[in-house]
Amino acid sequence: MKALNPALQVHLDDGTTTLAWCWRITRADGVTFGFTDHDRTLAFDGTEFEPESGLTASEVRSGSDLSVDAQDAQGVLSSDRITETDILDGRWDNAAVEVWRVNWANPSQRVLLRRGAIGQIRRGRLAFVAEVRSLAHVLGQTVGRTFQASCDAALGDARCAVNLEVAAFKGTGAIIDVLRDRAFTASGLASFAAGWFAFGLVEWSTGANAGRRVEVLSHDLVDGMAILTLLEAPVRPIMATDAFIVRAGCDKRIATCGSKFANVANFRGFPHIPGQDAVLR
Repeated sequence: MKALNPALQVHLDDGTTTLAWCWRITRADGVTFGFTDHDRTLAFDGTEFEPESGLTASEVRSGSDLSVDAQDAQGVLSSDRITETDILDGRWDNAAVEVWRVNWANPSQRVLLRRGAIGQIRRGRLAFVAEVRSLAHVLGQTVGRTFQASCDAALGDARCAVNLEVAAFKGTGAIIDVLRDRAFTASGLASFAAGWFAFGLVEWSTGANAGRRVEVLSHDLVDGMAILTLLEAPVRPIMATDAFIVRAGCDKRIATCGSKFANVANFRGFPHIPGQDAVLR
């Protein structure tokens, strides 16, 4: 049960209310946004909640069976602060959300109704609908390790302990020629063997995608020229001369862990687990 501000309770008991919805959204990159369905800017707790953002709220759907409560926030893609490119780029994925009910005539009278995270985002030609999931969605996530033959550590993390900043596992280059929306020839990588950066990460240093990372699908050498193919096409087009840093990748097999990284001691899989062939026998 929520405890209301006494002044807000008096306002609600009056029967004639001046209420508005406010959303405070904090993305994973730390940037905080405030939106309101009121027609003027509201401010509290160091955040300005902007009107005319195109955001409107649906009813809150909740149940008593521990299912995830949800509410939809619908918005317009033409907003200067909510762009289709940023949505496609994943910048709003799993952003932390606070939903407030506020007396717009006196913002000190307010109540935090729910906390949650941005879930599924459905996009149309001119608008989007973002699902605001309650904190119960965390209970549905898998926690713990998986009993599998391949390694379940992320290459370079504390469990893996491989240093990806050494010269053997890190390269710098620039796009020479764009072959497709996610494939290009690159300079600066001719000294690395083919496949060295497969399953690795490209981090863009310059260009429209600067600061973003994308996984490498394959790394080929043709006549001494490196060709990188990305797993997904960047949201913003890549261009010749775009510079990047690329780090080696791992296919999670113990043979690769030993031959490429000399790191079998930190292998986080179970390579001797019986496979399907053993079960069939």
